[in-house]
Amino acid sequence: MGGPTLARPRPGQLTFTAPRRGKPPRHLADLDPPQRRAVALELGVPAFRANQLARHYFEHLSTDPATMTDLPAAQRDQLVCDLLPPLLTPVRELQADRGATIKSVWRLHDGALVESVLMRYPKRVTICISSQAGCGMNCPFCATGQAGLTRNLSTAEIVDQVRASAARLRSGDLPVVQPGSRGVDLGSEAENEGEPTAYGANRISNVVFMGMGEALANYQAAIGAIRRLTDPTPDGFGISARGITMSSVGLVPAIDKLTAEGIPVTLALSLHAPDDELRDELVPINTRWSVDEAIGAAYRYFQATKRRVSIEYALIRDINDQAWRADLLGEKLNAVGRGWVHVNPIPLNPTPGSKWTASRPGVEQQFVERLRAHGIPTTVRDTRGSDIDGACGQLAAATG
Repeated sequence: MGGPTLARPRPGQLTFTAPRRGKPPRHLADLDPPQRRAVALELGVPAFRANQLARHYFEHLSTDPATMTDLPAAQRDQLVCDLLPPLLTPVRELQADRGATIKSVWRLHDGALVESVLMRYPKRVTICISSQAGCGMNCPFCATGQAGLTRNLSTAEIVDQVRASAARLRSGDLPVVQPGSRGVDLGSEAENEGEPTAYGANRISNVVFMGMGEALANYQAAIGAIRRLTDPTPDGFGISARGITMSSVGLVPAIDKLTAEGIPVTLALSLHAPDDELRDELVPINTRWSVDEAIGAAYRYFQATKRRVSIEYALIRDINDQAWRADLLGEKLNAVGRGWVHVNPIPLNPTPGSKWTASRPGVEQQFVERLRAHGIPTTVRDTRGSDIDGACGQLAAATG
C-alpha cells in the first residue's frame, strides 16, 4: 500500500475504525447541491456558479479551468482550486482482454494507493471502484484484506474514480470491444442481466463497489457517493440506481441501514461459505454475524427494495467447492424465500504465493449444477484482467 507501512493484521483480526489520516481537500463531489451553492456564496460568487462547476464536473467530466469559458476568467482558477482540487494522481495503468479491461492505480493526497477497473462489454460499461485504501475485513484469500486498512476514502475520492474513468472512456482512443465473455458480466447481475444498457458502450452504465475496501464500513462516504452517482445531471452522473451494486461481506447492521435508505441499488453479499465453521475462517466478520444472520439481512433488503440480491461465492479448490456445500447453500437460501436471489460463483483469482487457488473446471460445473437443482439461478462470474494482477489489491501492492 502507499503511505506509511502498516503491520499486517493478525489472522481473523477485524478493523472497523479506520486509522486517522490528514483529510483530503474539500471537493464539489463531497457536497450536495444546496451545500455547493452555500459554499459558492461563502467564496464570494453567485450561487449559480456552483451549478456551472457541477455541470463541468459531472456532465463534461472536466476539471480543467481552461475548458470552463462560461465562468469569469478572473475567478475561474480560484473556483476550480477551491471546489475541484485534484484528488487522484494516475500512477499506473494496465490493459487486458484486448483493451476491454483497464486497471488503474491512483495515488491519493497522502500517498495511499487505490485501484479501479474499467470493464467494457458490448452492451454496457462497468467500473469497479474502491471505497477504502486497504480493507479491515482480513479475508485470508484476498490481497487487499491481507494488507490491512490504511484509511477510508472520502465521498469525492470514491466518485472521482468514476469521473476520471468516464473521461478516459470518452476520449475515444480505446480499442473496439470484442464479444466473448465467459460468464455473467460484472455489474449485470440480478434482474438487469442481459438487458441492453440505455447508455451504449461509450458511457459508464454500471458501478460496482467491489474494489478495495468494505464500503459499508465506510458508510457515510459510500452513501454520499451513491447519491452523487444517481443524482440527475448536472447535480450528479445520473446513473440508474439499478446499475449500482453494493458489495458487502455481511455487516448486518449496515445492510439494514442501507435497506432503510430506500435507494434500490443491487446488494451483493460476499458469502463464500454456507457453514459457519468454514466461513469463520474465510470471512472473519462471520464471527460477529453468522451465515444465517447475513442471509437474513440480505433477504430483508430484497423484501424492502424488490431488488434481487446477488450472492458472491469465490470457488476455492478443495476448500469451499464441495457439492455438499452447494446443497447446503441452496437449502439455506430457499429456507428464507424463493425467487429473491442469484448466485455468482467466481473462479478465484489467486494472489502470488497464496495457498488459495481456483477450483477445477469440473468441480465448478458440479457446484453450479447442484445449486440450479435447488432452483437457484446461478451464473459463473466472468473473470476479467487475470493477466494484470486482476485480484483486487494485487496491482496496488506491486506498485508501492
